[in-house]
Amino acid sequence: MVSVRNMKTHPAVVLLFFFVIGYGSSENSTTSRGCGLDIFPRYVYLCDLDAIWGIVVEAVAGAGVLTTLLLMLILLVRLPFITEKEKKSPLGIHFLFLLGTLGLFGLAFAFIIQEDEAICSTRRFLWGVLFSLCFSCLLAQAWRIRKLVRHGKSPSGCYLVGMVICLMLVQVIIATEWIILTVVREKKMACSYEPMDFVMVLIYVMVLIVVTFGLSLFTLCGKFQKWKKNGICLIITTFLSVLIWVAWMTMYLYGNNELKKKDQWNDPTLAIALIASGWVFLIFHAIIEVHCTILPAPQENTTNYFDTSQPRMRETPFEEDIQLPRSYMENKAFSMDEHNAAMRSGGFRNGSLGSRPSAPFRSNVYQPTEMAVVLNGGTVSKKPMQH
Repeated sequence: MVSVRNMKTHPAVVLLFFFVIGYGSSENSTTSRGCGLDIFPRYVYLCDLDAIWGIVVEAVAGAGVLTTLLLMLILLVRLPFITEKEKKSPLGIHFLFLLGTLGLFGLAFAFIIQEDEAICSTRRFLWGVLFSLCFSCLLAQAWRIRKLVRHGKSPSGCYLVGMVICLMLVQVIIATEWIILTVVREKKMACSYEPMDFVMVLIYVMVLIVVTFGLSLFTLCGKFQKWKKNGICLIITTFLSVLIWVAWMTMYLYGNNELKKKDQWNDPTLAIALIASGWVFLIFHAIIEVHCTILPAPQENTTNYFDTSQPRMRETPFEEDIQLPRSYMENKAFSMDEHNAAMRSGGFRNGSLGSRPSAPFRSNVYQPTEMAVVLNGGTVSKKPMQH
């Protein structure tokens, strides 16, 4: 009886086994190479080995996120040890700049994920806002360095932060109005917009870039030389940003259409522009500014005895540095009087040897003798030494 039941269940197990294999093969035929069976289609570019650009952008953006967080942590740890006013005032805009750079790397993931209504709204709003935040910080930094180069004084930190927030709010208003007019009022889909409309909304950001680049050129004109290095780094950062923006707008508006790759290359173009700008901000501005901020100030009163580029002359006589004893000064006066008396008498006299010329005056340190007192009539003269 048991053997009959085993023979009936065996074909059922075999059929179930073949059904599982067939279902798995059908799933493997529809999923991308490198992705698992349970991944959602919208996240396929995060692991698709056939579309390698998503994995590269994901890796570079992830490294940028870790680097930005590390810089923010370094600033927070070193914050209590920063005492110089010129280095303490820009800390607010440094944190805002790192926050904007972190947002750029995070927004790159929104262009790897396949678009929907929420993703498209996020792209349209945050692109201009994050870039306006970064370039507003660079503009405030350019104005600060110009003040330092010319006058040696930095504006207050609250003034710089307020300037950045006001400049960024302009782009926030522009992006909000664009979404409200197209999505809410005209009832259009958030993803149905033309590339030219996307670029036209960013005109204010382009103005910020041009003004920042122009003002950064004036950071090289001034008498305080040590701040000009920061100005040079700012010029390089804005110049490379201009090149990146010209490149991505050219490809996004014209290049992809000419190559018949508009649908396939629009998202990679914008994602690459984001991570390229983020790494330019980190390498040529953020890392250098953080290093200059946490660098301890040199001691102004410390004398470098190994520096022989310029001879050092004593500004005060030696006697002012060392307080001589009163007894030494009195002995010095007696010695001068003894010498003067010996010169007036024509030499010392001895009963047995007759007269002999006076010995030349070699030192003014020896003790006074009775002879000097006798020759002076028993009094000590306080007249100064005759040359």
